[in-house]
Amino acid sequence: QVQLVESGGGLVQAGGSLRLSCVASRGPFSAFAMGWFRQPPGKERELVASISPTRTTHYGDAVKGRFTISRDNAKNAVYLQMNSLNREDTAVYYCNAGGESGSWGQGTQVTVSS
Repeated sequence: QVQLVESGGGLVQAGGSLRLSCVASRGPFSAFAMGWFRQPPGKERELVASISPTRTTHYGDAVKGRFTISRDNAKNAVYLQMNSLNREDTAVYYCNAGGESGSWGQGTQVTVSS
């Protein structure tokens, strides 16, 4: 298991942007498939975006064209740039390493106000 620490959540107005960061406690980070998931209030957790060790990316339909996932292996970090936020993006966002059965961060709250 690897410890993951997220940061960057907060309150933002609709149309605004936020950047989430997640730092892993150890490597080999470059070998990890990394992802961001979210859980809106009263709903199940869903995949937001993922990035493979070869930097292949995948996005959930709801965020395509608005969110961008990236990684910096030298810093053991993965990022989620979120633009054009709307109220439906309000959720707790979780960083993940290694897929559903892998390691999870503690979550960071993102709240989008209208």
